[in-house]
Amino acid sequence: MQKVLDFIRTYTSFILCTHEIPDADGIGAEILLAFILKKLSKKVSIINSVPIPAGFSFMDPEHIIETWDPAEHQSLLETSALIILDTSDEYNIGRIKDEVLPCVLDVIVVDHHELGPRSVLNGYIDSNAASTSEMIMLLAEELHIVPDLTAAKAVFAGLVYDTGSFAYIKTNINTFNAALALVKGGVKPYDIYQNLFESASTAALILQKIVLSTLEMHADGKIAVQILRKDDLESAGAALEDAEGFINLPLRSKEVKVSILLKESGEGPIRCSLRSKGEVNVSKIAQQFSGGGHATAAGFKSKLDIEQTLETLLHKVEQFL
Repeated sequence: MQKVLDFIRTYTSFILCTHEIPDADGIGAEILLAFILKKLSKKVSIINSVPIPAGFSFMDPEHIIETWDPAEHQSLLETSALIILDTSDEYNIGRIKDEVLPCVLDVIVVDHHELGPRSVLNGYIDSNAASTSEMIMLLAEELHIVPDLTAAKAVFAGLVYDTGSFAYIKTNINTFNAALALVKGGVKPYDIYQNLFESASTAALILQKIVLSTLEMHADGKIAVQILRKDDLESAGAALEDAEGFINLPLRSKEVKVSILLKESGEGPIRCSLRSKGEVNVSKIAQQFSGGGHATAAGFKSKLDIEQTLETLLHKVEQFL
């Protein structure tokens, strides 16, 4: 944490970003850190490579999160330092990597994932933390800064999302201390839960039905595989972001140790998500495909087609089993 404190004290203007498809943890960490920096009389802009998914728009009611636009933001680069949140791999921040990172004064990472083998960045990395939102709450506590209600709601959503509603293996006393402080500050847990998990579109429900119908079991039922194809998105009238959470469904089975979801958007490489119950470190598997993540939740992109990616991936997972 001292690295981050020193970094913040060194510069007066900051750009915050998170990974290419922002999730609730990355967004919550961005919004709270922006609040902290403003309290310290710093200039700050939150700029991601792509817009935040519609399902997380409730976290940013003041619309402070922007999407990278060279015409609008280029002038900020030479006077700002960059803080990358919720990913320790610069290859997962989209256009920010090539168009922003080389031009800023300095860069630091704040993240709770295992450090990607390709990354040359460093900073505040704590793979034992349950979420990046939790880490930013600890930073706020260190600086004696209390979030306002907007920031509190956003960071609480980050905690809930990345801990599986406080159930995942890395949930710890810091997680609950952060949650308690936020609830004392006015956050209503059910409101956050409802926005995160009970506000999906009908299209998302139809897409879930289609994707679940592709479910196949491998390795004597220990590996579950689902596939989402571009045509499925068009058939359901859904977006790729509507598939958030689908990968967790097979883990409800006692026998399933690893869940795999392959996603084809029609734009760019195949996206693969991996989840496990802890016996298999899926981050180590993802790293073999130039991806990364947590021991129980990871992902990567593949330039191969779905069938080729799946064949190679199954072989790797079976070796780990």
